Amino acid sequence: MTTTVKSTAQIYDLRTPYLSQGRTTDMRAKTDLTTIMVKVYAEGGENGMHNHPNEDHSFLVLEGEATFRLETDDNTVVLGRHEGIMIPKHANYWFQSSGGVNLVMVRFGANDSGKPTGRLTPDGREIAGDSEENKEVERIERSGKGFGG
Repeated sequence: MTTTVKSTAQIYDLRTPYLSQGRTTDMRAKTDLTTIMVKVYAEGGENGMHNHPNEDHSFLVLEGEATFRLETDDNTVVLGRHEGIMIPKHANYWFQSSGGVNLVMVRFGANDSGKPTGRLTPDGREIAGDSEENKEVERIERSGKGFGG
């Protein structure tokens, strides 16, 4: 006998505060296979060149502009509002906010391996998400209206 377990739908929104400094990575929905996050950058970006060995993921720019470096620092693509990029597992990249306003993105991730979704440098060294190497700085929210609000 086969038992079917139904998943519960998750409702989420994309409203998020603007920042005067730092960045946000806020989980909005998660299943065993997929994650959906809202990311905001006051300036700069994250990481040096890195990859996710167990996760395909995509970024969709909602506001601002993002410059992605793909495999090398010389191979760049600039994404504006309503543009996105799909990055397969093991593909090296990094990005930064390159517009004059907060960069607001949705990040979709998919992992069917059951292994952690961490990040690795091209030479295989782990980079913690909340580390100085990952360009982590204090998050300072702006008062007033945020994205979607």
